[in-house]
Formats: sequence, C-alpha cells, structure tokens
Amino acid sequence: MRDDRDDPFGDIFEEIERMMSEMTGAAATGDAGFADETHVSVHEEGETLRLVADLPGVEKDGIDLQCDGSTLTVSAEGQSRRFDERVRLPVRVDEHSASASFNNGVLEVTFDTLEPSADIDLE
Repeated sequence: MRDDRDDPFGDIFEEIERMMSEMTGAAATGDAGFADETHVSVHEEGETLRLVADLPGVEKDGIDLQCDGSTLTVSAEGQSRRFDERVRLPVRVDEHSASASFNNGVLEVTFDTLEPSADIDLE
C-alpha cells in the first residue's frame, strides 16, 4: 500500500494545481473557473463550418468575436466570469461570411468554407 505522505512529487503537483487555478480564475472568483463550465464544439457540414459554445452566465452584449480565416477568437464576460478562447478551425473559412446567434447561453457561429489551396502544375 502506498503512503502519499512520502510522495516526493506531492508538493510539485500541488503547486501546478495552484498555478492552473490562478490561470483559470478560480483563485480570484472562488469557483472552478469559466473555462471549466464552457464547452466548444466545431462541426463541418458540407460547405459550412459551425461552431457551438456554451457560455453560461454571459449576456449577448458581453461577447466579442474575431476571425482571421483560420482561428476564431471568442471573448465573453459575465458578471463574475471571463472567457477567452482561440479556436483553431479545421479548415479555412471566409470570415466575411460569418453569421452568429446567441440564445439561452448558447453561441452559434457559422462560416462558409473555402477551397483548399490550389495545386500548382509544374511544366
């Protein structure tokens, strides 16, 4: 049987957990952090890419979205929480085709996908 009191790495793991809690905001807010409550999923649907994110406790006015064609940045702020996420998209999208809706704490963003890079024939 293992005695955890003699674990030479115990202090290191506790320090890592403390640092991770600070990074997610748990130390400041006393909760598990906003990212722990947020679920982001990306779905490829033919020529459309759809991203769905659960943002509990956030109002529509507290959401900021930015896209460069390959990464979507979602920043959201509620009364006691802040969420910043950079989502690397699996395909290039036309960022100017973006459409977004927010209903009952669920953010949905859709994009038209772009053709993959063109092949260049050597002559």
